[in-house]
Amino acid sequence: MIGGMHMRAIEIGEPGGPDVLRSVERPVPEPREGEVLIRVTAAGVNRPDLMQRLGRYPPPPGASDIPGLEVSGEIVAGVEAAVGRHVCALVSGGGYAEYCVAPLEQCLPIPARLSEPHAAAIPETFFTVWTNLFDRAALKRGERVLVHGGTSGIGTTAIQLAHARGAEVLATAGTDDKVEACRQLGADHAVNYASEDFAAFVKHATAGEGVDVVLDIIGGDYLQRNLDCLRMHGRLVQIGLMSGSKSTVDLRPVLQRRLTITGSTLRPRSAAEKGAIARALEREVWPILGRGEVKPIVYAEFPLERAADAHRELESGRVIGKVLLLA
Repeated sequence: MIGGMHMRAIEIGEPGGPDVLRSVERPVPEPREGEVLIRVTAAGVNRPDLMQRLGRYPPPPGASDIPGLEVSGEIVAGVEAAVGRHVCALVSGGGYAEYCVAPLEQCLPIPARLSEPHAAAIPETFFTVWTNLFDRAALKRGERVLVHGGTSGIGTTAIQLAHARGAEVLATAGTDDKVEACRQLGADHAVNYASEDFAAFVKHATAGEGVDVVLDIIGGDYLQRNLDCLRMHGRLVQIGLMSGSKSTVDLRPVLQRRLTITGSTLRPRSAAEKGAIARALEREVWPILGRGEVKPIVYAEFPLERAADAHRELESGRVIGKVLLLA
């Protein structure tokens, strides 16, 4: 049924700005053993897509060169027992297209109360936040967490999940409007990093005690200040490097307060590892998604052929939450 069919897809013509994204016809991909073919309803647009477009984040071996790391839609081929299911899925590439393949174990049902298009805004950020904030950093009820980039896709997800699971949440954002958005999402304290030093703010907000966990997408010269924000046995989780991968740091606080510095990337992990995260999400997070206690924050939607405009929007600095492409 699928063999020989073609689809619309967005490919990266060459490294560069948004205009290098172009609409093309591609053969519909064929699922391998353990994979399913999804007729895409929507795809999420994420910062790793921007980096791939710039030539700074190549797809892992065997992954599609088409950008897009998360989709929602209907399974139309592949594992026979799954055909007909409506799912959202984490993928290693290929999301900016009318059809996309995914390992079945990386697919999750559409949460109750959520539209199928908006479900495409879940996988990349929810998988990332869960594995880093609650697995690697082991954030517990009653602990304090500092979330950088509070209005990013990662940030809006982390604030909501940490708040829903009983943590005290501090967040940073770049404008006063975004600070207020962080508070509306559940942050107990939020600061405009453009007008106030976030490390001094954290010390004041916590009466000098600091936080248990820092979730950072910035890197660069944030490293020392992040360490300064951590209390005894604190954990810094590095999941992005928007300000660079290098920094000079005084390591004495790591020894004195027995700190942990960790981090991870999601895309290169095996299907089995991602499948384990999917099962944890379905068990721990899908019930609160279904009750409406947390939700993906969708800022803007564009048709697939306007992928370049979607990238421009995400790069504008205006976005609170996620941008979607509708196939």
